[in-house]
Amino acid sequence: MEERYFNDISYKQFLNEERLMGSRCKGCGTLCFPPRPICTNCYSTDMEWAELKGNGKLAGFSSIFVPPAFMAEEGFDRKHPYVVGVVELEEGVRAVGRIVGVDANRPETIKIGTPVKAEFIHFGEGDQMRTHLAFRPVEGGAS
Repeated sequence: MEERYFNDISYKQFLNEERLMGSRCKGCGTLCFPPRPICTNCYSTDMEWAELKGNGKLAGFSSIFVPPAFMAEEGFDRKHPYVVGVVELEEGVRAVGRIVGVDANRPETIKIGTPVKAEFIHFGEGDQMRTHLAFRPVEGGAS
């Protein structure tokens, strides 16, 4: 894999490429997500990129009815909420992202433990493109 430094810019570039990347310590093997330049277990700086599959299960969520300004610009408001969740990935780390393909107006229909798969939501084009990490329930229930 090509060399990229462990910083927010590299992580965002990987998201734009629809790649979910964490970092792994070469010394103790600890996996970190989002990627970090220092191991959270042994504090080593000898880290490498690790690509994650993006499969997991919903561990927690919240329906957001009063969005921050940048989400309001996307059309979300009290009548059009969105869902943010924590996903336990197969690799054992947790990721936070938007949960799509669910009814944010009816949070009682969203179930903890639902198998989900990573999805990438793109906004803008060229140098102005930004990508948000999202997760969608897997049809049939298998992750």
